[in-house]
Amino acid sequence: MLKYFQILTFLSFSLLTAQAEKVETVYFEFDKYNLYSQQEQTILDFIIKTDTSTVESIQIYGYCDDRGNADYNYKLSEQRVNTVRNLLVSYGFNKNKIIIIEGKGRVLLTDNILENLGEIRSKNRRVDLLIVKKNSFGKGIYNSFQDKHVVGDRIYLEKIYFALGSSKLNNQSKHELDKIAKILNLNREIEFKIIGHVCCTPNYYNDAIDRATSKRKLSVNRAKSVFHYLINKNVNSLRMSYKGVGNKSPLGKGAEFDRRVEFLITKM
Repeated sequence: MLKYFQILTFLSFSLLTAQAEKVETVYFEFDKYNLYSQQEQTILDFIIKTDTSTVESIQIYGYCDDRGNADYNYKLSEQRVNTVRNLLVSYGFNKNKIIIIEGKGRVLLTDNILENLGEIRSKNRRVDLLIVKKNSFGKGIYNSFQDKHVVGDRIYLEKIYFALGSSKLNNQSKHELDKIAKILNLNREIEFKIIGHVCCTPNYYNDAIDRATSKRKLSVNRAKSVFHYLINKNVNSLRMSYKGVGNKSPLGKGAEFDRRVEFLITKM
């Protein structure tokens, strides 16, 4: 009976955000990472029915059954994920929306019960596709500036990310901030706080170390970098402030997405 064993589902979903919704699953044959035609059609049907204009991002996670060693199964799960990703892209899905592709390895069972074991294992040889809808972070949280905002709104800044241990803005981030500066200079009534974040730091530390200064103020320095860049783009410094919150607000979308800054609207 199924009640005598438990699949360790935390291996599948412990890193996912609450906003991510599983929308499709495809299955693989034992020890294979190529899809047969019926499963390829499932991917094509997924693309046809998905309105990409409403999709902020897609996450792809691969799994194996419990047979074989851990290293082999991690590699196999990664190959399965890459198979699905390549199919999506070949069918015309926007590759820039695919933000996480991760092999999770094998799904372990807590008991060696034989009943229904074959069926359970076949369902664990899979890839899950999850979608995050645009502006689905929650009420008052956005991924771009809107026509109207209220005090307390937060804007999660897409394309503004930092290298590990760095507060230096890269060219992509500067390009994005150039666009934001134009918006801010057209809407001078907006006042805001720039909030910096970090990833990959143990919970007993509030912040990470900035390699350039060797001080544990990385999230503050990231916010400060954006602050000074916007000043150089003629955004009045009296309209904005900055702070770092360290690792206290992970998005759950991957480490690179936690090396970020956000805007908090403080006055309109």
